[in-house]
Amino acid sequence: MPGLGQYAIRDEPYYEPVTDEVELYEAAYSVRMPMMLKGPTGCGKSRFVEFMAWKLGKPLITVACNEDMTASDLIGRYLLDKDGTKWQDGPLTMAARGGAICYLDEIVEARQDTTVVIHPLTDHRRVLPLDKKGELVSAHPDFQLVISYNPGYQSLMKDLKQSTKQRFGGLSFDYPGSELEASIVAKESGIDREMASKLVQIAHRARNLKGHGLDEGISTRLLVYAGQLIHSGVAAEAACRMTMVTPLTDDPDMRDTLDAAVQTFLT
Repeated sequence: MPGLGQYAIRDEPYYEPVTDEVELYEAAYSVRMPMMLKGPTGCGKSRFVEFMAWKLGKPLITVACNEDMTASDLIGRYLLDKDGTKWQDGPLTMAARGGAICYLDEIVEARQDTTVVIHPLTDHRRVLPLDKKGELVSAHPDFQLVISYNPGYQSLMKDLKQSTKQRFGGLSFDYPGSELEASIVAKESGIDREMASKLVQIAHRARNLKGHGLDEGISTRLLVYAGQLIHSGVAAEAACRMTMVTPLTDDPDMRDTLDAAVQTFLT
């Protein structure tokens, strides 16, 4: 596909299905339903989108949303060069024109006046107005829009409008069960299954503290980081402190609590 080759997922991403999310997503893509992925940070949402793009053989354009992102950052803008002005498509426009999957990661971080530009692409119209250019882009038949966010960070100031939410089908994600999570950590990091299970036990202890001193529990991503350090020769306790304690909190008492959990399961 001209211009989108760099966005192709050439190697199969490692992803372990938890339930029937793969089949449900394939069904949604077959009718080009826009999809919303909800779940805590580091639970595999982005990896899942990469896996599905690879499985479907479609390019994937990912946008990490932030509060400074404007509509022009998504759809495009005029730029000056030595020959004058020229239009440059943004990632959403590139995906719509070329038939890629466009993944807007952590959509609630973007301003609401920015997210409304996706509305015409997420209903029967499947068009993207480029007002500054005076063009109406009809989405390629292969185009699909996917958004994700962490419901744990929702607030009155950071949430999607119902007029946006009700344009999407939804899949809920969570951390895998203990056995599956240990298998994932062992596979991703190269450590043995016994050590991976210990890391998962520490994570479960920390996740029980969410809302009681911790904003977020230890993610599967952090467990993989810990495993990678251990596999490279770092002492287990030091690896856990570096990846599973220090990043989560600045509170001394909570750090002591997490340190105690690490020592409990590693000794």
